[in-house]
Amino acid sequence: MTFVQARQADPSAPVADAAAAEDFRRFPEGFLWGSATSAYQIEGAANEDGRSASIWDTFCGTPGKVHRGDTGAVAADHYHRWREDVALMRDMGLNAYRFSIAWPRVQPTGRGPAVERGLDFYRRLVDDLLEAGITPLATLYHWDLPQDLEDIGGWPRRDTAQRFADYALLTGRALGDRVSHWTTLNEPWCSAFLGYASGVHAPGRTDAGDALRAAHHLNLAHGLGAAALRDVLPRTARLSVALNLHQVRALTGEPEDLEAARRIDAVGNRIFLGPMLRGAYDPDLLQDTAHLVDWDDLVRPGDLEAAAAPIDELGINYYTPAVVSAGGGVRDDAHGGGDHSPWPGAEDVAFHQPPGELTAMRWSIDATGLRDLIDRVHQDHPDLPVVITENGMACEDYRSPEGEVNDTDRIAYLHQHLGAVHQAIEAGVPVSGYFAWSLLDNFEWAYGYAKRFGLVYVDFPSQCRTPKASAHWYARAIRRNGIDRLP
Repeated sequence: MTFVQARQADPSAPVADAAAAEDFRRFPEGFLWGSATSAYQIEGAANEDGRSASIWDTFCGTPGKVHRGDTGAVAADHYHRWREDVALMRDMGLNAYRFSIAWPRVQPTGRGPAVERGLDFYRRLVDDLLEAGITPLATLYHWDLPQDLEDIGGWPRRDTAQRFADYALLTGRALGDRVSHWTTLNEPWCSAFLGYASGVHAPGRTDAGDALRAAHHLNLAHGLGAAALRDVLPRTARLSVALNLHQVRALTGEPEDLEAARRIDAVGNRIFLGPMLRGAYDPDLLQDTAHLVDWDDLVRPGDLEAAAAPIDELGINYYTPAVVSAGGGVRDDAHGGGDHSPWPGAEDVAFHQPPGELTAMRWSIDATGLRDLIDRVHQDHPDLPVVITENGMACEDYRSPEGEVNDTDRIAYLHQHLGAVHQAIEAGVPVSGYFAWSLLDNFEWAYGYAKRFGLVYVDFPSQCRTPKASAHWYARAIRRNGIDRLP
């Protein structure tokens, strides 16, 4: 069924009667209904128009690092098919689209002037989005550090934060007349701890001290980048950062399990929330990790003030909760497993899989975790608006002989999590939007092309796009500006 046929079958789906109205959950006017992607996962064109290698190009070229040796060299070929993809967004009814800008495409060595050919791609994309009535949200960093910067130290090196600020300034100057919503970093926890502690993500290093140094320099980069953007953007521009906050739950109420949850919360959440929103690291985090890094030497005067540059909203990325206990040696498979822990100072905490339904990633499906995270942020920072910058699930999708992809599990997942968002809004939390991950099936990092998160099915050999049943369901929710009450 095409989107046109769907609209004919359901012309805006008005609420027909009072009984139906009671079962309908309407979102606020102006709510951002979007979807999200990242540059390395969809663009391809890895060697075109001056783009240099990123740490993910290098990581993918290292045997054994990525499933089946897959790479993002072609991915979903969005660099050449962006007009088709914008048309899909327009037909779906999206009023917002979150994408990332490839640092190696704009500033190949991480230093010096911008490459105009790289910027021109984003200018064309943004112009087409605006013409389609879609608000662009640009993320400056979604894990594709120029390899040249990694070669001289990467994120554990302090200078990388300043290089990021310079890149933010260049990009803001080039696109600030078109883009009004900017995100500095996407999931810095993954950049620091999967990249430098567990090594399951690029650049594949396994040094817990370097991971903590990377975390601090990512905090600093966020603040310096936000300040650089403020210098060149209109006063009406909105700035954010997207954090993959962990909804951490203790397996039991026993003191040792509660202590395990505290330790994971410290290095999973508060290591970024503290500096970015309060200008401070919590003492318990510093104590937990003092044997791994000299914080007095790492954190220089002015760093925390810089990291706390004001933002207009906080992006929350959420997929699944974490259930933990003391000891036991159970690996954190939700974050790639591996032989090295991504949790410095909490390496001996055990992770448990809750009972119930699982995604194709074997992640627990639990929308209450999203509601709890939204409530926590609102309780701690009541004046800070929230936007759900990523939420979705991987399914075992396939295209039927009739050319359809019936991903009913994903529909149920989206319905449940949008229900949690609506509950938070009803309770008074200022949630400005929701971005389904992802618009397209794509290169799913170390899983290669084995996992599919998209609303749109991509047949990678042919690059044929097929909107899934979830895309049609989401389009209907957008047209109605709401969802039916959960059963």
